[in-house]
Amino acid sequence: MKQENAVTFGDLGVSVDLLKILESQNIIYPTPIQERCIAFGLEGKDILGIAQTGTGKTLAFGLPAIEQVRKKKGKCVIMLPTRELAIQVNEVLSNLGRPFGIRTALLIGGVSSFPQKKSLQRNPDIIIATPGRMIDHLHRNNCDVTRVSLVVLDEADRMLDIGFMPQIRAILSLMPQKKQTMLFSATMPNEIASLTKEYMTEPKKIQVAPSGTSAQNIKQEAYIVSQNRKQSYLEKILKENEGSVLVFTRTKFKAKKVALTLRDNRFSAIEMHSNRSLAQRKKALDGFKSGQYRILVATDVAARGIDVNDISLVVNFDLPESAEDYVHRIGRTGRAGKSGKAMAFVEPDQKYKLTAIENLIKKPIKLVKSGEEFSNLRSNNKSQNSFSSKRRTGRPQWKKSNYSSSRSSGYGGYGRQAKASSGQRKKW
Repeated sequence: MKQENAVTFGDLGVSVDLLKILESQNIIYPTPIQERCIAFGLEGKDILGIAQTGTGKTLAFGLPAIEQVRKKKGKCVIMLPTRELAIQVNEVLSNLGRPFGIRTALLIGGVSSFPQKKSLQRNPDIIIATPGRMIDHLHRNNCDVTRVSLVVLDEADRMLDIGFMPQIRAILSLMPQKKQTMLFSATMPNEIASLTKEYMTEPKKIQVAPSGTSAQNIKQEAYIVSQNRKQSYLEKILKENEGSVLVFTRTKFKAKKVALTLRDNRFSAIEMHSNRSLAQRKKALDGFKSGQYRILVATDVAARGIDVNDISLVVNFDLPESAEDYVHRIGRTGRAGKSGKAMAFVEPDQKYKLTAIENLIKKPIKLVKSGEEFSNLRSNNKSQNSFSSKRRTGRPQWKKSNYSSSRSSGYGGYGRQAKASSGQRKKW
């Protein structure tokens, strides 16, 4: 049934044949980012999209890409920061493009490059890649980008964080100067802004959710818990809440340990982190999606890298490296207009991190736990701590203004000083 005054994909200029495929998949009404991007994308305009993950960007750039390929206007390259995101985008575009004979090639690390070379030899219409593997195939002369008419950079700020900007610039330099460029980013650090000026022509700027915006339908809570009590609190929360749960830890070792302890205590849990092979990560994600595992324990590889419906609860077992990452993590729940819940474990000496998150999302987070060790949690909080300006990468970092300078040297993240090259993600 048509929603009153609702815009459809047909209203945006999507062709009848493609509309039928969308309708067969029950995709009828565009999300805000799709509604504002697709028409410009179909016109061949450059687009600069400021949007969080989970807003529907894949179709925002994917539908214009398919329509361009159908009209024989050239090839398309889509670059993403993680293997999981690349796999998901490839699945979506393969399903939409297959009826039209559109071929895709997936270029990601962690697997053999030989099958990828064979798929490139079949002259694909759309290449979906992580920048590292893409540049590797270009160096081996397996890939030709001289006929690219559309390039998409998704999660550009994340690609900057993990050091992909040199590869991205090298890849773009090999493409035709005259082409359509679509860039999507949750934040707009200086280097991304510089990239848009260098490679885009009068881009249409579309901002759906300002940086730091968290979904209104996510109930957020914080437990102030010492490190050695986190596991028992997690298990208590799991018993009190139903549905699928995504648990974030700061390190790969911690993810493995937490998942193992949960399994020992008869919880259905699996871990996902960068030390796991691509096959293991895919198995874990598929098992979580299907309900084989109720709990997925992951590092930030899953903060923007998974698209799973109906996650009822996100638990920040460890707080992330930046306030922005907190927003991305909790964005795994409360998707597509549904309600969700997010809980964060805050250690007693991490009060300034909680304040930084609240400053970013512009609202307080309910404190669930109170007691002697947590007394005066917010007292003098604002006078003792402050939220720093953005790093060179443009991502908010934590800052504790009274932090001893003798202790801060040599460490990164959370306001501690660290030497790092521009574009590299600072670690703890």
